[in-house]
Amino acid sequence: MIRDNQKYFNRLLVLLDAVVIAASYFAAWFLWLGGSVVELLPGTGILAKEIYFSVLLAVIPGYLLLYNIFDMYTSKRMARQKYELFNIIKANTVGLLAIMVFMYAAKIPDFSRGMVVLFYGINIVAEALMRRNVRHTLRYFRKKGYNMKHILLVGYSRAAESYVDKILSNPEWGYEICGILDDRIPKGTTYKGIKVVGEIENLSAILEENNLDEIGITLALEDYDFLEDIVNICEKSGVHTKFIPDYNRVIPSSPYLEDLGGLAVVNIRRVPLTNTANMLLKRVMDILGAVIAIILFSPFMLLAAIGIKLTSKGPLIFRQERVGLHNRPFKMYKFRTMEVQKEEEEKKGWTKKNDPRVTKIGRLLRKTSIDEMPQFFNVLKGDMSLVGPRPERPLFVEKFREEIPRYMIKHQVRPGLTGWAQVNGYRGDTSIRKRIEYDLYYIENWTFGFDLKILFLTFFKGFINKNAY
Repeated sequence: MIRDNQKYFNRLLVLLDAVVIAASYFAAWFLWLGGSVVELLPGTGILAKEIYFSVLLAVIPGYLLLYNIFDMYTSKRMARQKYELFNIIKANTVGLLAIMVFMYAAKIPDFSRGMVVLFYGINIVAEALMRRNVRHTLRYFRKKGYNMKHILLVGYSRAAESYVDKILSNPEWGYEICGILDDRIPKGTTYKGIKVVGEIENLSAILEENNLDEIGITLALEDYDFLEDIVNICEKSGVHTKFIPDYNRVIPSSPYLEDLGGLAVVNIRRVPLTNTANMLLKRVMDILGAVIAIILFSPFMLLAAIGIKLTSKGPLIFRQERVGLHNRPFKMYKFRTMEVQKEEEEKKGWTKKNDPRVTKIGRLLRKTSIDEMPQFFNVLKGDMSLVGPRPERPLFVEKFREEIPRYMIKHQVRPGLTGWAQVNGYRGDTSIRKRIEYDLYYIENWTFGFDLKILFLTFFKGFINKNAY
C-alpha cells in the first residue's frame, strides 16, 4: 500500500539529500579553494583537507536533521512547490548559522567563510532542482496510473463534489476516488464518473478489507450527527482519515484553523493585516512612502493649486466624508475639481461622463489622478494607506452593505490611495461587485511584496484613468 511506499520513498529521499549535500560541499570546496588544500602553512591561513572533510561528516547528518525539522520528509502530493523551496532556504540558513557558530566556538578562524557561504548557495539551488525533478518524476508516473492513493468519500455534499472536481483536475496528485457512501443518495448515482457505492453503515465492512489508503469525510451539514461515529470507526481501523467540511453554504470565504490552547477555532476569513507585525510594517511603509511622494509630487500639486485658483472660485481642497477602518468616518482630501455646490447636490451620486459640475482644470486633474494627491496627507494622519480598498461615502456604504454580500469586509483594513481593483481597471463608474471581489482577494492575500506590486502597477495603469470624468 501507499503507506509502505511512502516509508521507502522517504528513505530514498534522505539518501538523495545526503548525496546533494556532499556534492554541493565538494563543489564549493573546489570552486573556492581550487581543490588543492594543503597543510596549514605559517601565515597562509589554509587548513588541511582532513579538517574540511571532517566538517562534512558533521554537516551531512546535521542538515538531514534540519530537513526533517523543517517538514521536508512528509507527503507533498498537494503541497505547493514554493513552500518546499521556502523550507529548503530556511533549513540551509539555520545550517549556515550553525556552521558559523561552530567554527567560532571550536576556534577555527582559518576555516574558509567564503567556501561556507558558497556551499550555502549551491546547496539551496541543487536541493531545489533535485526535489523538483523528483516531484515531476512522481507526477509523471501518477498520471500513468502508478503510485496511486485510493480514497473513499463518506457523505455526498457540495464538499464531496468540490473535492472530486479538484482530484479529477489534478491527476498528478495521484488520487483515485473509489466511490461515495451516503444514506440520502440512491446507490448507483454518479458524479463525473464517481459512483455512490453504498450507505454509510457499509463503512465498517469496507474498512475490514483493508484496501484503502484514506477516508475522506464529506458529510452534508444535515448529516453531521453521524460525524463522531464515523471518525471512531475510521480510527479503529487505523486508516488515514481527513475531514472536508461542507461549509461553503455558510462561510463563503477562505477560513483558517487556529489552535486556541488545544481548542480548534475556525476563523471565517484570513486577514494578514490583523497581525501586529504586518500592521507595523505596512504603517512604516505608508509613512515613508507618503513623505517621499509629497516631496516628489509637490511641483504637480503646486501647479494644480494655481490652476484651481485661477479658473474657479472656492476652496482649494475638497473635504468629503468617507468610511474607513472599522467603519469609522473620516474626512478624505482631494483637490477641488467641481464648481462649488450645495451639499444636497453633491450627494446626488457619482460623477458621470461630461458632468457639467466638473471644471476644465478639474477634468484634467481627474484624468491624471492629480486630484487624489492630497490624500498623501490622509496617509500620514493614519486615515488611509498607500494601498487598500478605495473608501466610499456613508450613503453608498449603507446602500451596498444591503445589496452586496461581504461588502463590509473591506473595512477590516485601512482604505487606500490605490488598490488591486484599481490597477485591474475597476475604478470610477465600474462594477462595484467586481471591485469587491478584487478588494477581498487583496485583504485575504496581503503581503508586503503584493503592496509593492500594486504600487508599481499604479505608475503604469493607475494614473491615467479612462473612467474618471
